[in-house]
Amino acid sequence: MSELTLEQLRTIMTECAGAADGVAPEDDIRDIEFGLLGYDSIALLETAARLERDYGISFEDEAVGQVRTPRALLDLVNNALADAA
Repeated sequence: MSELTLEQLRTIMTECAGAADGVAPEDDIRDIEFGLLGYDSIALLETAARLERDYGISFEDEAVGQVRTPRALLDLVNNALADAA
């Protein structure tokens, strides 16, 4: 896989932690903070673990803890995918 898309991330987040609160599937959530979407740190860690497992990448724990938005998580994942390629 060369790049994780927002739609793929949204699907994984929903499978790991449920749908975002008050957000329609077509809404652009890239710059909305996870807390405002209804995702806590545990949901984010579950999502990160799933991404690591499914895509064969790894993150440092503190890197995941600093991610505040889906855009930042996409950047983290896509940088890891590029490094692994």
